[in-house]
Amino acid sequence: MSVSSREEQKRLDTLAVNNFVEYLRIPSVHPNVDYGDCIKFLQKQAKELDLPIQVINVRPKKPIVILTWVGKKPELPSILLNSHMDVVPVYEENWKHKPFAADIENGNIFARGTQDMKSVGLQYLEAIRRLKLNGITFMRTIHISFVPDEEIGGLEGMKLFVDTKEFEKLRVGVSLDEGIASNTDEFALFYGERCIWHVHIHCPGQSGHGSLLMENTPGEKVTHILKRFYEFRKTQQKLLKDNPTWTIGDVTTVNCTMMSGGVQSNVVPPEMIIVIDCRIPVTVDIQKWEETIHNWCAEAGSDIYITYSQKQPQVPVTKLDDSNPYWIAFKAATDELGLKLKPQIFPGGTDSRYLREIGIPAIGFSPINNTPVLLHDNDEFLGVDTFLKGIEIYCTIISKLANMEDLTG
Repeated sequence: MSVSSREEQKRLDTLAVNNFVEYLRIPSVHPNVDYGDCIKFLQKQAKELDLPIQVINVRPKKPIVILTWVGKKPELPSILLNSHMDVVPVYEENWKHKPFAADIENGNIFARGTQDMKSVGLQYLEAIRRLKLNGITFMRTIHISFVPDEEIGGLEGMKLFVDTKEFEKLRVGVSLDEGIASNTDEFALFYGERCIWHVHIHCPGQSGHGSLLMENTPGEKVTHILKRFYEFRKTQQKLLKDNPTWTIGDVTTVNCTMMSGGVQSNVVPPEMIIVIDCRIPVTVDIQKWEETIHNWCAEAGSDIYITYSQKQPQVPVTKLDDSNPYWIAFKAATDELGLKLKPQIFPGGTDSRYLREIGIPAIGFSPINNTPVLLHDNDEFLGVDTFLKGIEIYCTIISKLANMEDLTG
């Protein structure tokens, strides 16, 4: 990307960092997020960029904010640049810097959201600022969306939004969304996600005094089931160790995250409940996996039953081959920039799954490399130079995608 002078480049860089810091200082943190200040910030950005903005509430206090840069051929499928406004909670006592102060020290910006993912949302906007200043126009319309509640599953955000008439009017052809930082010179690129199951296993049984040796107690059932899960867990650890090219997204992870039951230390409760966080890769037959869980429960004893607080379906991956012209354009951009990509399955969950579920290709990519992976961690940070380099990367990627030829034939 060209700029008119070195002074102009410096001005744009300073503006970009200042905007990023201002965005980071908005504590859009769970629980009970107030998105009002995010909306005001984005309205100011839209005015500066001379872009129309709309705020759509799919649920009260759950705004979808969309800025739009109309292309020369708006009838073509559009490009969606998606990010989420919310961030996860912090344990402030474990941070060296105030998590919403956005302090800059030794060339790094410390704040919750620097990696996940306020950086990407701002890089979209700052890339568009530079493209517009250079007088560049595109055939395809570009929508920049800022959505709520991704960090708690997006159930009242993107999941609902994709089923609305407002989303249909966007005519989205491809979506970009967040990735994860890389601690090497490679850039992580995600084309699919494991599905998330939160499995609540209810183990009723004989209750009574804690001094007795009764049969069919809830604790015995819990013990057997956990033994089965953790034996399976070891097989997945071994698979990951034996296959150096695999990532965590290629195996099934299971972890006991909650246990409940009982009111007093000398009373055997009538029921105990364990919660298993399970992330299932796209290569696994989820019907057979569910049968396996039920078989383990049947082995443990009678009357055990399962409920789910989250049970996502398997969603087809985005194809990274010649059948996907959007991938060809994206890859052409990263090749031009000399970026090393590492395609993989996302280990957690993002809003991309809701796009892929309705047939829209989605690519997860954060232009962050040579950086410790600190999403959801204490002292989350991003280098100023890395942030600014990401803007340049998006200038090229956006240009390639938004100027794709008509593919309808």
